[in-house]
Parts: sequence; structure tokens; C-alpha cells
Amino acid sequence: MVNIVDIVQSQVISSIKNEKDIRKAIDSTANITFILTGDIITTKDYIEQLKRAGKMTFVHMDFIEGLANTRSAITYIAKVWKPQGIITTKSNLIKYAKEEGLMTIQRIFLIDRNAIKKGIEIAHNCKPDAIEVLPGLMPTVIDELTKITNLPIIAGGLISNKEEILNGLRAGALAVSSGDPSLWNLEL
Repeated sequence: MVNIVDIVQSQVISSIKNEKDIRKAIDSTANITFILTGDIITTKDYIEQLKRAGKMTFVHMDFIEGLANTRSAITYIAKVWKPQGIITTKSNLIKYAKEEGLMTIQRIFLIDRNAIKKGIEIAHNCKPDAIEVLPGLMPTVIDELTKITNLPIIAGGLISNKEEILNGLRAGALAVSSGDPSLWNLEL
């Protein structure tokens, strides 16, 4: 079984929020892409384009138009779209995706201490391959999370420059996801 730590070559992950940025992700040095745009008709093509360019693709279940949050949707994604994995806030989808052999990333929002505690508890129960924490501008909290979980941490959300990426990495994040194409070629 492939470990998410093993597939990270660039510590910047291209988080594609618009179709127009797919070409930029293909041309970037980021080897992992998060797909946060598309629908049940277009997403398969996006994945295939990115895979042909050697990119590891993760589909964000909560952003693809027309997808239901069901076991059958996960089965369809695994058998027809064939991404590397999925991203979601929903622990039941993590479980289904793991059963289908997909890698999984649990997205957690760092709203307050209770949200952090509950998010880590849920992640420890459903056992994703990694946790993506948002916003990623909280190095102190990222450092704290690395001490209370052995799951790899990906920082994301509100990242707008190289220094913020470096702060997240210094705090212990495995990688940082960014929707800003100008940050996808930093060679980190």
C-alpha cells in the first residue's frame, strides 16, 4: 500500500478551483493536485489530463457538482474516474473510499479548540491517509496537531505567499495546498 508521505515530491500541492487552472497545474512542478472544480461529466477528463502529465489526483467530494455523498458515488469514482484518492469532510466517505482502495484526506476546519479536538477524534476513528487543515495560516496550531496525531498534516486555505507556505512546513506540515497558481512552482 502506498503511503501519502511517499508520494509527496513537491511540498506545494496545486489546488485547482477553476477549469482554466488545469493547464497551469499540468505545467507546474507540483506533483499532487486537488481537484475542487467540475461536475460528473467533466471531472473524469480533468483527472485523465492531470494523470497523463504525471500528477497524482485527489478529487474533493464536497466540490464536484452532481456527486452524492454515498457509497455508490465512491465506487463510481474508484472504478471509472480512477484518481489517486479523495478529499472530504465526511468520515463515512473516508471509510467507503478506503474500502475501494483509494487514498483519503480528511479536511478539518480549525474554527476553535472544540473543532480541533472533534476533528482529530473523527480522523483517528476513520483513519484517513492524511488530514488537511484549514486555514493553513496557523503554524502554532499545526505544530500542536503534529504532536497529538501521527497522521500527516496538509495545510491549506488562505495561503497567499511563499512565507506562509514555509511557515506551515516549518510548523510540521507535510505539504501545503494552494489555489494560487503563482505558488505552484516554488520547488519546495
